[in-house]
Amino acid sequence: MRITAQIWGTVQTLLQDKMDASTFESWLKPIAFCEDTTEDKLVVLVPTKFMKDWVTREYKEVISQSIQEVIGQVPTIEFKVQPFQVQPQDNNLVVEQVEVVEKTPTPAPAPTPVAQPQQFNTHIAPMPAPVPVAAPAPVQVAQPDAMLEHSTVLDPRYTFDNFVVGKSNEFAYAAARRIAESEDNTMYNPFFLHGGVGLGKTHLMHAIAHEVTKVGSGRKVLYMSSEKFLSQFVQSMRTNDMIEFKERFRSVDVLMIDDVQFLAGKEGTQEEFFHTFNALVDMNKKIILTADKSPHELSGIEDRLRSRLGCGLTTEVHIPGLETRLAILQNKAKNMGVELSNDVAMLLADKITSNVRELEGALNRLIAHSQLTQKEITIDTVHQLLQDLFRNYNKIITLDEIQKKIAEFYNIKMADMHSARRSRDIARPRQIAMYLSKKLTTKSLPEIGRSFGGRDHTTVIHAVKAVDKLIMSDPSIAEDIKILENLLSK
Repeated sequence: MRITAQIWGTVQTLLQDKMDASTFESWLKPIAFCEDTTEDKLVVLVPTKFMKDWVTREYKEVISQSIQEVIGQVPTIEFKVQPFQVQPQDNNLVVEQVEVVEKTPTPAPAPTPVAQPQQFNTHIAPMPAPVPVAAPAPVQVAQPDAMLEHSTVLDPRYTFDNFVVGKSNEFAYAAARRIAESEDNTMYNPFFLHGGVGLGKTHLMHAIAHEVTKVGSGRKVLYMSSEKFLSQFVQSMRTNDMIEFKERFRSVDVLMIDDVQFLAGKEGTQEEFFHTFNALVDMNKKIILTADKSPHELSGIEDRLRSRLGCGLTTEVHIPGLETRLAILQNKAKNMGVELSNDVAMLLADKITSNVRELEGALNRLIAHSQLTQKEITIDTVHQLLQDLFRNYNKIITLDEIQKKIAEFYNIKMADMHSARRSRDIARPRQIAMYLSKKLTTKSLPEIGRSFGGRDHTTVIHAVKAVDKLIMSDPSIAEDIKILENLLSK
């Protein structure tokens, strides 16, 4: 089946739902469909050689998977470098909401809109990899009552009106809305949102930024990911522009940094962020942050910075319940102009439980298939198209499997899981096995204890508490447990 520009647009929609907004905007949105595509080869255009190398190495696999989800086969993918100055012949490029970022450091009067052919997005955000080119300074765009200065385009879909509120996120939503609507920058400062991947943290960040620039009284807002903060800091160090860097970040009224956990281990960047943080707080400026863990659980972050991050309002976005997942599905389907039957919505909400982004990605896959094949979305269609996704959620992990996997991982005997030996090299893996048994299964504490050589339930409780403390104090243990969870989920 030959891939068309329309199919490539559907593939990009799937890619957008599979990753965070900044990654998609920087690396995948600029990729454009090329008419050189044949039956067995997809040809796409990228603006620079560096981008070609990076996308080939980091994102070719996920692109291939998305294509397979749409058309059921995987063609050869060829990336061609086409500079920005050269306009592609195809007028149907699937690059939505293109924004060409001016490189002048000061804002200029907005020119009269002139219809022009679509072109590549020339703003390529540096990743944590070696910085290839200097990152342009954020462009200040005048808003009715505020100044929005950002390095990453805000997603117009991420507003308070489009956020589905449930028990899992109602406190975080209420706090975010109150902060956005209040002109008092000292309220709940800093505001720290944390939670797992795909639960709505970035959505709330964008919603706050949209609201502040709409109702603010001249407040200047700067929103960016921690990756971009890091790359701009490194670039400023290389070009001796630290004064300009400090000026840019300390002249705002509201600073919003997404995914601050990526600052872990970056001592120089943490130092600058700490001083920027203090300077803004001293000037009664607002700071809003997100991370995958609460401040005190972040490893690789200096104690003084971790203390600062947690001195305001910290709130967690939890995994949504069934009712919230149903509401999210129906809301998204409605926004896309698709009628979703209650049976299909219930099946999706019941099977995909831990990640809103995966839930929406599954719905996008079904809608794309329906539109391309002109077929109705039925229960049978859902099972056929999403069997790989459902298989991950349906896997039942047993206590025996946990013990075997951890014994192999730490190179001990299976019998040691049941023995009375208390040496550290035996007791530690056994405690981790008990911890994961409590976390990954529905077994009771007495059942878990009995499976470890007839131990009492209090031994299991002690093991769980001990491992919880180790995760917070020992990054190597935390990493081991993440690896083990991944191994057990496969």
